[in-house]
Amino acid sequence: MKRQKLFYFLGLYLLLTSCALRVNQSLDPESREFLSKVRYIITKSEKKMFEQLPPSKRAEFIEEFWKKRDPDPETEKNEFKETYFKRMEEANLLFRDGNEPGWIQDRGRIYILLGPPTSRETYPRGITFYGRPTEIWYYGFFPIWFIDEAWNGTYRLTPYSAQQLAEIMSAQMDLKPRIPAEKPLTELPAEIVDQAEGKKALRLSLPYNQIWLEAKGEKLATVLTLSIEARDQQGAKVWEYKEDYSLEIEKSQLASWRGQKYEIQIPLALSSGTYELVLEMRSSADNSRSIKRLFVDIK
Repeated sequence: MKRQKLFYFLGLYLLLTSCALRVNQSLDPESREFLSKVRYIITKSEKKMFEQLPPSKRAEFIEEFWKKRDPDPETEKNEFKETYFKRMEEANLLFRDGNEPGWIQDRGRIYILLGPPTSRETYPRGITFYGRPTEIWYYGFFPIWFIDEAWNGTYRLTPYSAQQLAEIMSAQMDLKPRIPAEKPLTELPAEIVDQAEGKKALRLSLPYNQIWLEAKGEKLATVLTLSIEARDQQGAKVWEYKEDYSLEIEKSQLASWRGQKYEIQIPLALSSGTYELVLEMRSSADNSRSIKRLFVDIK
């Protein structure tokens, strides 16, 4: 049990002390800025989904991202969002030392996640004669230590503070807004196929047993919304497509769908060139999403 706790606290320490955020550099500047600013609160699945969305869908994602974290959706304000950015601004003002903006430093990170400490002790010349500049933050009875090992104004979270952080963050879980469980992001089964006269089409083959259907009386139904964007080699959008596909079946006929696939074929109205296609399909029955990126050469 102690060994498991050690790995847990070590993992938490590495998470909280890792400032680097891997952001897809092919994203537009606004998208990269969003991912950078929410680095402390975005989940892995949310980040993956955001990076795979077509640019036209990202504003909708950002709006939904903050809405899921709103503790009181009935009010006009989103208290969680306002508090998050307010703490970010305060961190920039409080922690001006070091080579990075205050909100990215370890002290800023903890300040944003946990809020202002109950009390804060500072030792700019170190606690002992041979010590390093040190800060000790208290959240109740729990001390969090930061030490400036290089004497350059960059205070790092100490490994032995990981256990205290784990206890604090665990205690705060009941105070944080509940984020609805996300449907796993899946890959859309799609491929490029040849047509007559050198033309190409996009073909989707969806196994029926992977499509969630909603009961409506004696029938099972869903609406699949397919969105496609085509972008040229310069990243400019040159073609888009959006269509709803309604599926409906009697409950008694469900067994007949077993082992079969629902196929969609869409001619690509593109001139000669190389294009990147971004596909997204959403089901109305369970709000699940499937995404696919692929490239096509049109002769």
